[in-house]
Amino acid sequence: MSGARGNATEAALLNAFVAKGYDVLVPFGDGHPYDLVVDLGGPDFLRVQCKTARPVDGCVVFNGRSTDHGRGRMTYEGRADIFGAYFPPEDKVYLVPVLSNFILRLRLGPTRNNQRRGVRFAGDYEFERWDAESLLKVARGTWVESEIALEFA
Repeated sequence: MSGARGNATEAALLNAFVAKGYDVLVPFGDGHPYDLVVDLGGPDFLRVQCKTARPVDGCVVFNGRSTDHGRGRMTYEGRADIFGAYFPPEDKVYLVPVLSNFILRLRLGPTRNNQRRGVRFAGDYEFERWDAESLLKVARGTWVESEIALEFA
């Protein structure tokens, strides 16, 4: 990330993790596929790619791919564990495990037809909903999106 907007996003994510009691490492230099590394204790670390989200049609939206100069657009799969999305209009932070999707949408409210299946609701991904066990699952690659209703019930 670059510029004031990127710095504000990284600061919001850093603050959220530190306020929850985690130690956070900041990689030196540019070119890493993650912006922060969260120490989960023991041998476990969580690689966080920070993204600034924007409102689009009732959703929190952010880009889930990188622009590696010279290599084209790439997914973050295998290169980062989780997206930390900062949504400035509401001063909120969301955590979304890295998936193969390129554009990620989190719905802020109900759909017009009240559909729930296949819809990612922003409330399910709010920073405060994630506990240490869930973050460990993401870091270890054992978190499954279909479990979200069970984990956050």
